[in-house]
Amino acid sequence: QVQLVESGGGLVQPGGSRRLSCAASGSIFSIYTMGWYRQAPGKQREFVAAITDRGSTNYADSVKDRFTISRDNTKNTTYLQMNNLRPGDTGVYYCYSNTRGGNVYWGQGTQVTVSS
Repeated sequence: QVQLVESGGGLVQPGGSRRLSCAASGSIFSIYTMGWYRQAPGKQREFVAAITDRGSTNYADSVKDRFTISRDNTKNTTYLQMNNLRPGDTGVYYCYSNTRGGNVYWGQGTQVTVSS
């Protein structure tokens, strides 16, 4: 079992920045990929970014060049640095992890609201 706890959400003005954190605990040795999805009101959950245990990254086209995902394996924490935020980035951001055994775990989500 892997437990994930997100933090860092809140209200930010358009053009502003925010950093989300996701701390993992439990069977962390089994984690391969960590990443983020988001869900806007009335929309399906969509992929945002992911990073493997070796540091390979992948981003949704909508956030490339604005968001940066990173991972501190010593702290078992993944970060999502979000810059130049837009109202369209508003939603609940969920951290997830894939394990080598094929399991997927989710955090409880953290709300990000981009509004003036």
